[in-house]
Amino acid sequence: MTSSTSGLPTHELIALVGAGPSGLAGARCLQKHGIAFQGFEAHTDVGGLWNLGNPRSTVYESAHLISSKHMTEFTEYPMSENAPDYPGHRVLLAYFQDFADHFELRRHFRFGIRVRQIEPVSEAPDTRWRVTIETADGRIEVAEYKGVIVANGTLAEPNFPTFQGHFDGELLHSSAYKSAALFKGKRVLIVGAGNSGCDIAVDAVHHARSIDISVRRGYYFVPKYVFGKPADSLGGKRPMPAWLKQKVDSTILKWFTGDPVRFGFPKPAYKMYESHPVVNSLILYHIGHGDVSVCPDVARLNGRTVHFQDGSARDYDLILAATGYRLDYPFLDRAVLNWHGMAPRLYLNIFAPRFDRLAVLGMVEASGLGWQGRYEQAELVAKAFLAIDRGSAAGLAFKTAKAGPPPDLSGGYKYLQLERMAYYVNKDAYRAAVRQVAAALV
Repeated sequence: MTSSTSGLPTHELIALVGAGPSGLAGARCLQKHGIAFQGFEAHTDVGGLWNLGNPRSTVYESAHLISSKHMTEFTEYPMSENAPDYPGHRVLLAYFQDFADHFELRRHFRFGIRVRQIEPVSEAPDTRWRVTIETADGRIEVAEYKGVIVANGTLAEPNFPTFQGHFDGELLHSSAYKSAALFKGKRVLIVGAGNSGCDIAVDAVHHARSIDISVRRGYYFVPKYVFGKPADSLGGKRPMPAWLKQKVDSTILKWFTGDPVRFGFPKPAYKMYESHPVVNSLILYHIGHGDVSVCPDVARLNGRTVHFQDGSARDYDLILAATGYRLDYPFLDRAVLNWHGMAPRLYLNIFAPRFDRLAVLGMVEASGLGWQGRYEQAELVAKAFLAIDRGSAAGLAFKTAKAGPPPDLSGGYKYLQLERMAYYVNKDAYRAAVRQVAAALV
């Protein structure tokens, strides 16, 4: 079969799934290295979750970056100096659209195409890949590709908790939240105090009759500004040892935010950076003003009443579960992706160990990694695919490395064993490892 966008037979192309930030990074790096590919995007435009017009978008009206623009942008295509420090979704969508237009990436994608299945044609490491797609008018197409890069994102499949009992009010996941008008006049309980939970609680205070937030563990709260500058823009050029950074940054935090325990949060049973911090300058402000109350973990539901673990109970009209998302690659068999426990076990969080040309972009979480970190993933994938094609010594060494013991990407931190932390890495250790492997492939 011939690709509709490249004119080449599909078995000479890499199939790229997704046109969000990671997919665009993948497209740009494949393009830059002269690797022919065919992109597929289920929505009608680029932007991924930052495109609110995308039915799969889980972004809400008030969503902004929690990392500052210059720590998040693609280095090759900086954000405008006129953009705010922490851009909202409209600015970000325009940025991704401009990025795609600047590098003429749209012509490599087929839009309105849903990938239904991806499977290896054989068990050989260099196997081709059979890709089944569904077009917007419901037609099914099947073709074989040289390799596959999956970049469909990690924040689309809600992780909905199981509650004991029954609730007679509204029970929603934060993925369904778009506007604070949802809360007007209601008694609201938000379950989960991660970044989305705290952002939504801050939205709700101006609309809800009351707003409570239920937590099961302690958090470290990082303000967006420190000494008048974005907090993530401060610090030295050379990374500190984990133990020292934890000590220094937790001390600075106490200067700026005080002790969250006095606001009703549990004391964290872990050190700073061993779980993703909450970057929010307003949640403690509103708790301190009585606009938001902190409650313990939910024990059970009964009608409109929520019973908490400490024996207390309150009545609500709406429960919003801000409990995160599950990794979801529904078109790929888990065995193909080397899935273990809560996530695939991939070399550098990218490469399936059994196959030469199966890679995942964006399956990585790290405080401050930004889109440039995903771009560096894509750069490595392009170089690895080229080295394997050439059969070079560097390509053979890479194949051996990705099948062997994984490198330590923790940076010395002992991360909590939570589902969302299953693919968490230290930014500095991760980027150094990715760059080192990429340099060896030149």
